[in-house]
Amino acid sequence: MPGNSRDMITIAERRFPVRIRIGVPPGGLGQRHSHMTAWLDENCGADGWAMAPSGMRGVFNDAVSIYFLDATLASAFVVRWCAGPRVETDRGVFRIRNDEPAPRIGTELHMTP
Repeated sequence: MPGNSRDMITIAERRFPVRIRIGVPPGGLGQRHSHMTAWLDENCGADGWAMAPSGMRGVFNDAVSIYFLDATLASAFVVRWCAGPRVETDRGVFRIRNDEPAPRIGTELHMTP
């Protein structure tokens, strides 16, 4: 196991080719953290992603890096969890959305005549 956050980051950067950085809101991620990690486990597999601190401006907890094995999964994460109708970055860091995306509603089954 890594001894500190620097070791954690080094291991993640060696293992995972894709990294995104997301800004942490002033109040933290709150419940979103557990929802995000559940989404990551479900979509990437428990060993298919990693998260590590990625502080900017000398502040340790203002951003996190999420590492992926696949760019498609990283893109899906950004679409699902980051803010904006067109997701944009603020100084290279994605912003977390303030709301939950609308739940997907399936269509009813139908019979073709």
